[in-house]
Amino acid sequence: MKSRDALSRLKRFDVEEKQRKVAEIESLIGDFNQMAKDLDRQIAIEQERAGVSDTNHYAYPTFAKAAIQRRDNLLASVADLEAKLASARETLAEAFEELKRIELLEERDAERMKIEQARAAELGGVAGVPHRVAS
Repeated sequence: MKSRDALSRLKRFDVEEKQRKVAEIESLIGDFNQMAKDLDRQIAIEQERAGVSDTNHYAYPTFAKAAIQRRDNLLASVADLEAKLASARETLAEAFEELKRIELLEERDAERMKIEQARAAELGGVAGVPHRVAS
């Protein structure tokens, strides 16, 4: 019973750790998307300032080209992180299911203990009554 309790605590810790990992990945995705939007605005401002929006034009701003590359790298990282997020959510769901199974076993054990204690109390009550001996 105590080993199951320790296993339950371990699984809870595992689930919490996986939840933190999922939250961390989600946060990174949000940050990268925000950075990509900021770069999009900077690119648009730079194109408007230069008056050139064709990336192949000789007068296209170098800053805008570099910002486009950074944005593309961020979006590629977001795609990679989304794949990792899907995997992390899957492992979180599996760990959560394992925790639920262990908790159900603990509940079943607790119910068994109550039943055994009730039986022992009944038997103890019956055994505690003195029997009359016929004289």
